[in-house]
Amino acid sequence: MRLRITTAAVSGACALALLTGCDAADMTKQASPFANAQGSKSVTLSVQSWVGAQANVAVAQYILEHELGYRVDTVQVDEVPAWDALSQGRVDAILEDWGHPEQEKRYVDDKKTIARGGELGVTGHIGWFVPTYFAKQHPDVTNWKNLDKYAEQFRTPESGGKGQLMDGSPSYVTNDKALVKNLNLDYQVVFAGSEAAQITQMRQFAKEKKPFLTYWYAPQWLFEKVPMTEVQLPPYKEGCDAVPDKVACGYPHTPLEKYLNADFARKGGKAAAFLKKFKWTTEDQNAVSLMIADQKLTPEDAAKKWVKTHESTWRSWLS
Repeated sequence: MRLRITTAAVSGACALALLTGCDAADMTKQASPFANAQGSKSVTLSVQSWVGAQANVAVAQYILEHELGYRVDTVQVDEVPAWDALSQGRVDAILEDWGHPEQEKRYVDDKKTIARGGELGVTGHIGWFVPTYFAKQHPDVTNWKNLDKYAEQFRTPESGGKGQLMDGSPSYVTNDKALVKNLNLDYQVVFAGSEAAQITQMRQFAKEKKPFLTYWYAPQWLFEKVPMTEVQLPPYKEGCDAVPDKVACGYPHTPLEKYLNADFARKGGKAAAFLKKFKWTTEDQNAVSLMIADQKLTPEDAAKKWVKTHESTWRSWLS
C-alpha cells in the first residue's frame, strides 16, 4: 500500500489481481492509446494493486463513462512507476496516493509536470495488527514492548526460529525490516506476495483461531470480516522515518491525495474538473471494496450498485 507511508501501502487479467494474488505489473512503458489524446473525450486512470484503489477507479470510470460520455482506459502500475507514467502523460490521473515526498518535489514542485488534484477524503494508516480474538486473550500484546513474549506463538515454518511478521507485496514500501531490527524484536518479516495472498492467509488463520501478527492498513474492507487490533509502536513524529535504515517509529495517519498530469489538469475539461471534485468517505470506499473483493462483483457492477444508491454524493462532483 500502501505511501507517506514510508510504506505504502495491495483487475481483467490483473483485474483479478486483488482476488488471485497477481501482483501489479509495471506497464509504464505501454502508453495508453487514450492518454493525453488531444481533443478526444478519453481519460486514462492509473490503478494501484490494492482493492481500495480499484474501488476509486471503478466509481470514477463508471461516472466518466455513463454521465460524462468519456472513454476510459485503466492501466495497472506500481506506486512509484505510476508517478513517472503520470509525468510523461501515459496516464492522466492517480486517485489514491499515500504520500511520496521525493516524487512530489521532483514532479509537482520542480518539473511542474504533475498537479495536485486534492484530497480523496480518506485517511490512510499503516500499522501492525493482531486478530482481536488474540488481543482479548492477551491484552498486553498490543504494546510492541511485549511482542517478544509472544514470538513463539507467532512462529511459522517461513519465519524459522523467530516470530512471523507478515507483510504483503514486496512492491509496497515498508519500514518493517528496519523496525524489527531497530526495536530489537525476535521477529522475521515474511512477504505473502500480494494483498490477495495476505488476505487469504489472514482469513485462514482467523478460521482456525490461530494467532498472527501482520502489517496491515486502513481503510480496508477485511476489518469487517476479520476484526483486528493495532499493536502500538513507538509514536510517529515528523521526520522519524526520514532515514529508512534507522526507522524506529510507527506509521503516520495520511490524508490520501489525488494527482493529475499537469497538461490534463489544465486542458482536461469536464473530466479533469470531475476528478478534482471526486471525494468520498472511508465507508464509501470500503463498501465498494467489499463488493469487489468479498462479494465477487466486477468493479463495474460494484460501481454501478454504489452509484445507484449515492446519487446525492456523486452529483456534487459534477456541479
